[in-house]
Amino acid sequence: MTERRTYSYLGPAGTFTEAALEQVPEARGHHWRPVHNVGEALDDVLSGVSHAAMIAIENSVEGGVSTTLDALATLPGLRIIGEYLVKVNFVLVGKPGTTLQDVDVIAAHPVAYAQCHGWLGEHLPKHAHVPAASNVASILGVLDGSSPAQAAIAAPGIVQHHDVEVLAEQIGDNDNAVTRFVLVSKPAPPAEPTGADKTSLIVELPDDRPGALLDMLEQFSTRGINLSLLQSRPVGDALGRYRFVVDADGHAYDERMADALLGIRRFSPRVVFLGSYPRADRKIVHYPERYADGVFVEARDWLRALLHGEPEA
Repeated sequence: MTERRTYSYLGPAGTFTEAALEQVPEARGHHWRPVHNVGEALDDVLSGVSHAAMIAIENSVEGGVSTTLDALATLPGLRIIGEYLVKVNFVLVGKPGTTLQDVDVIAAHPVAYAQCHGWLGEHLPKHAHVPAASNVASILGVLDGSSPAQAAIAAPGIVQHHDVEVLAEQIGDNDNAVTRFVLVSKPAPPAEPTGADKTSLIVELPDDRPGALLDMLEQFSTRGINLSLLQSRPVGDALGRYRFVVDADGHAYDERMADALLGIRRFSPRVVFLGSYPRADRKIVHYPERYADGVFVEARDWLRALLHGEPEA
């Protein structure tokens, strides 16, 4: 029998994070543990309470999730083993019997609230906002009376878990909004390359000088590696000190990526390898033939032969 595993996610039931976890085949039939924040989810993994945790890392509208990026940069012993995309849309809900005219205070997670500014400005221009820990927590406070809000912004799936009045649907400002989630576990060898992979790193610049960022980027560009994410975050110990979150197309087992990782390691005083894992969109990574694995292998063999005194072919 397969051992029953625990997966942590931002709860309670009905969140977008739960929707991401529903996409993980190996998590089905196992225990799902709802937690209050990203820190708690990652602590579950580090302490062994959970086998893995699902956390939001990037939104197509708001960009990277700062709390997640900073936690991954500072908590050792974590690896990303998969990524999942969830289309983001929101509903405005309240207690049964509530109407839109009753609403002057809205509870919402800050990220969700930011993605609904346009609709709220048009339909409820005089409302006040009460921040909530999650989309589900926002409506729970309304339902139990612990929040001063009359309505909350939530995921459409909330209607499957709670008796609520839907006051408005499709209130997000961007119909194409997507949130990217990652499944995080303790370190283990990366899964074999699929051809549609991504490698994530956090890299600190060695110093604050002209061209330092360019030097880092050249480690990838000179090896034909495309970057799908590059975001700066302050290290926090002094002004002008930054670390960069990098998503690079390819796998650490690819010769070109391995060569780039060696270059980054030589360049940076601190590199956090977050993992190589299949892309959520399963899009095959294409690159010029001059960066194929065989080219790197041949070059190393050529140098090895020279150092052994063998004649050039």
